[in-house]
Amino acid sequence: MKKYLALAFVTAVLILAGVVGYWHISEPQRICASCHEIRTSHDSWVSSAHKGALCTDCHGTSFSNGVHSLRQNARRFFAHFSRPPDGNIRLSEEQVVQMLARCKRCHEREYAGWLASGHSASYSDIFLNDGHNRTELVMDDCLRCHGMFFEGSVKEIVAPLNVTGPWKMVRPDLANHPAIPCLACHRIHIKGSLAAEPDHAQPRMILYRQNFEVQRPSFYDRREKASFDTALLPQPSIRDGERAIAVSTDGRQRLCYQCHAPAATHQAGTSDDRTPRGVHEGLSCLACHGPHSMEVRRSCADCHPRLSNCGLDVEKMDTSYAKPDSPHNIHFVACADCHVKGVPPRKLRS
Repeated sequence: MKKYLALAFVTAVLILAGVVGYWHISEPQRICASCHEIRTSHDSWVSSAHKGALCTDCHGTSFSNGVHSLRQNARRFFAHFSRPPDGNIRLSEEQVVQMLARCKRCHEREYAGWLASGHSASYSDIFLNDGHNRTELVMDDCLRCHGMFFEGSVKEIVAPLNVTGPWKMVRPDLANHPAIPCLACHRIHIKGSLAAEPDHAQPRMILYRQNFEVQRPSFYDRREKASFDTALLPQPSIRDGERAIAVSTDGRQRLCYQCHAPAATHQAGTSDDRTPRGVHEGLSCLACHGPHSMEVRRSCADCHPRLSNCGLDVEKMDTSYAKPDSPHNIHFVACADCHVKGVPPRKLRS
């Protein structure tokens, strides 16, 4: 009897090993896409810029997190037969955080830029900011931009919810979670093309055959629990007093407006708005800011002094570019702010 039990056990182990081996070696079309819930994601992946990467490169394997992965997958398996199927498969916040390390494998430069920018702030940086918390009450709407993948309410993150404090993390395990991860602005399965080496036999044609399409980011809406392409985001109408100001038509700037928006009055410079006006009216955010690092140190040299009316070194002028406490905010500065007696005529260069 024991002999047959041992044989049955060995057979079961071999069958399981075979199934697991087949699952990990076979192409995604044979395994992941065999589940109807994954079909939609698979179809979008096939036409995306990431179609050269395997599903496991981003989503990991059944053993990526050891026993935890097995337990998680077993829970999904039983849930599949115990309740109505959920047609919208989403990553949990924990999985979104894990994606950061996987994005970094291929996008090291972008990751380094993000890490050096204000967008890499953690939950503790945001929700334990004493100066901000005493000025503005922490509320659930904060999660619209800071922690959009968190599935609870803000009272589960920080306490107390008042303007007197002192504040502490309700869940210390969230303290180092990124408040604005990659997936806040990027939908991985977005339509795109793989990079391809040009035809060097026709060097004069390389320039003309390059794809100049700007890869559009997307905005993850916490309420809808879905990502929206920037083409679907509205173009805001912003005013300076009674005058409607020119707003850049750069679609990527519509993403910036989802968090850096003016108050309900639509007045430029209110709330967290940074819409350029004055001498920089009409410029896109990305004309000066690096897309991931938000770096602006080399942006002035792209236009000045070539396009400067006075021909002076604008990087040394009294603006917030050089001094954070300057009254002349670089986003809103006008010639008349410094030339109070009248703007001098443009110097002609020989």
